[in-house]
Amino acid sequence: MSTLESQLENDQTWQWTSLTPYFKQVATWSARILLGLVLPTLLLAFWQYVYHKQWLPEQILPSPALVWQTTLELIDTHELQDNLLISLKRVGWSVLLGGGAGLALGFAIGLSRIAHKFIYPTFNLIAQFPVIGWIPLLMIFLGIEESLKIAAISLAVFVPVLVATYRSVLSVPAHLLEVSRVYAFSPWQTFRRVILPSALPNIVSGIRQGTMQAWLSLVFVELLASSEGIGYLIVWGRQLMQPDIIFMTVIVIGIVGFSLDHILGWIERFFSQWQRSAF
Repeated sequence: MSTLESQLENDQTWQWTSLTPYFKQVATWSARILLGLVLPTLLLAFWQYVYHKQWLPEQILPSPALVWQTTLELIDTHELQDNLLISLKRVGWSVLLGGGAGLALGFAIGLSRIAHKFIYPTFNLIAQFPVIGWIPLLMIFLGIEESLKIAAISLAVFVPVLVATYRSVLSVPAHLLEVSRVYAFSPWQTFRRVILPSALPNIVSGIRQGTMQAWLSLVFVELLASSEGIGYLIVWGRQLMQPDIIFMTVIVIGIVGFSLDHILGWIERFFSQWQRSAF
């Protein structure tokens, strides 16, 4: 075999060897997706079987085909997309407002002993109330307009973000703070180069939890006081006595929540890897 042929063969072997980890990763992801689809497929088959046997009347349990047809019709009329977009906007504003307030107070409590003594007891008292407990009071001051929904959902985001932030700041390793004192870092340098890189992955985890709490609270708030949004579609389906709309909406809510959680999970893993390279 000539030298050129040997070199080409070695190059091809190296390329296949370098691609092996990617093939393994794709195979792992494919296996996870297939395993994750097993239970939904079985539930769908059981649903179709129950409908076929007429164990429940069609007015209570519609067929999967009818639910799919209703989904296509609502997509064609843009009712599904429009209401889903309204709900996502509400979640976005709530995460921005509630998460921003939680970050600000969380850093204040974590970095200042005085702030911890004055703010944390009051926050701990407020955190004991679920979102549903605040809605009657918020209705008195805000009515049932958009501000009520944003305020209620923001409260659901505020608590987990604040808790994750101040606990992350307090759990910064002491040896890292000692290094910052050895290098005579200013308070801003200590915050930017030590505290923030150390606390950021847990803070992102708190934002992820807060976002999922916002999504769950959104559905409840829209069921209670709303004339638009993905949660309102459930009320609309009940008023029209169309369980296919209700089933469709429940499935969409689950799929969107699942997607949000996985996207935020990827972001959380990214910052965890970034943390390892930051020090």
